[in-house]
Amino acid sequence: MTIKDSISIAILNALKNKFSYEIDIETINKILEVPKEKKNGDFSFPCFNLSRFLKKSPLEIANTIKEYIENEIIDANENDNSLNDKKLKNETKKIIEKIDVINGFLNFYVCKDAMVRETIEMFAKQKEDYGKSNIGNGKEILIESSSPNIAKEFHIGHLKTTIIGKALYNLYSFLGYKTIRLNHIGDYGTQFAKLIVGYQKWGSEYDFSENPIEKLTDIYIRINTLCDEDENVLEECRSTFKKLEDGDEYCVNLWTKIKDLSMEEFNKIYDLLDVKFDEIDGEAFYSDKMDEVVDILEKSGKLTESNGAKIVDLEDQGIKTPCIILKSNGSSIYATRDLAAILYRARKYDYDKSLYVVGNEQELYFKQIFAVAKYLGLSEKHLNGLEHVGYGMIRLPEGKMSTRKGNFVKVSGLLNDAISKVSEILKDRNIENKDEVSKIVGIGAVIFDDLKESRIKTQVFDLNTALNFNGETGPYLQYQIVRTKSILKKANFVPDENIDFSALTDESSIEIIKLISNFEETLVLASNKNEPSIIARYALDLAESYSSFYNDHKVITDDAEVSKARLYLTYMTNVTLSNAITILGLKIPDEM
Repeated sequence: MTIKDSISIAILNALKNKFSYEIDIETINKILEVPKEKKNGDFSFPCFNLSRFLKKSPLEIANTIKEYIENEIIDANENDNSLNDKKLKNETKKIIEKIDVINGFLNFYVCKDAMVRETIEMFAKQKEDYGKSNIGNGKEILIESSSPNIAKEFHIGHLKTTIIGKALYNLYSFLGYKTIRLNHIGDYGTQFAKLIVGYQKWGSEYDFSENPIEKLTDIYIRINTLCDEDENVLEECRSTFKKLEDGDEYCVNLWTKIKDLSMEEFNKIYDLLDVKFDEIDGEAFYSDKMDEVVDILEKSGKLTESNGAKIVDLEDQGIKTPCIILKSNGSSIYATRDLAAILYRARKYDYDKSLYVVGNEQELYFKQIFAVAKYLGLSEKHLNGLEHVGYGMIRLPEGKMSTRKGNFVKVSGLLNDAISKVSEILKDRNIENKDEVSKIVGIGAVIFDDLKESRIKTQVFDLNTALNFNGETGPYLQYQIVRTKSILKKANFVPDENIDFSALTDESSIEIIKLISNFEETLVLASNKNEPSIIARYALDLAESYSSFYNDHKVITDDAEVSKARLYLTYMTNVTLSNAITILGLKIPDEM
């Protein structure tokens, strides 16, 4: 039983005996939190939600629980059998040092020896696998991410979804879920017909033997400019898309060529990022599956006509904007293909969650297609599992990016710039595999910069900030891990948890112990919110705490027992920090 469980049971008994209020330990465990301020103890139990059930103020509830626990556990003598479980009472006495109440919060201060002992015992059971759990056993997660459009440069907007998707895949897999990575390539729609029309007009001006995506992007920018100027050209593009849907040989052959060239370029970036997918299907994959979606919606009576187009009205679900299923010329739209994908995946997989890692600007769109999906005959489980994992825009210092206007950052160039800059930083250091280290650190810097803030926030990308070895960055975390690894190597460390626990009860050691003890809980919280930044901030906190400890104490001292304890703490930090940033998608260099 963990310290947290013991405190939760003490609270449960207080609520039962003082208020006749029944509550399960899982619920209390969820409410019991680690305070942000150290002065507020090791665990804090807010009593505000209980107030409406117990019809008493949060302050009164907190004080009553405090009094009960102090009388029944902390101050009870050994002959007191008022608790049903005397062993539990005695164990809890050893754990809780003090309780106080502040504004409806019940704050628990844990005995340092108990915290150190429990954390080391927990760690010793898993060692290198510390933090892993089986909470996801028997559950399946689909994660759709990346989803670039063919014939367009892979820019940092695509990079963010790719990085978040990989982090979520790593996280769910670490927690025991069967996790499936999906890449839904944009290879269908009017924009690709624009490319075909543009190619017809200007293709002879370009040499596609080198940098073909750059040339196609230039054509895309030119045709969009022309469409903005001439409505007839835009209409020609719409007609061309209908030809593509109908299987026109010239259009299909050119579209296939463009798709193959694009995937070659995308795979170069995926290789650099070490990103893999279990399925890569373009929108076109679902072109022969859309008719069934339209047929189901028609039979349900939900498909109606509006200005020649076929739509589903969603006002009865609280969505004022209808979802267009077919355009007035009969051609499909994004929603048609996404609904076909939902139906296909629901039949192929028995998923518990199906996550779509797509920008916040698509929030309404996903509300619409998830609402329409209710009419496709999916199970309640599959419908409830559909979830949009949004993220904020990536902006350049001068404003929003746009492929149409040519204002974007190419990921291939960005990653290579990051590697080159790190190589320059490391040029005077005595490092054996400098090229490999530069690659690991440079790419890790870009990945961590994308993940360290809440995913929903708009981000202004600055490569120089991301590469700062002394800031809240990937290189800083990698350096701290390399430092701990170096200390352990120098000491010829061999894991042995039979240590003097009292050697780790100083303030800086306890801060590290508390963070390490909360690692699995942090991972579960991150998965519940689909929020990698929770892990990123945790990693920074742990790295900074170890840095403070390292500055305050010698790890290897004249006292053999103290050295042994501090080396074990260093080992625990190394493993926990390594697991945290590996989940985020960073690699760890051997030296820096």
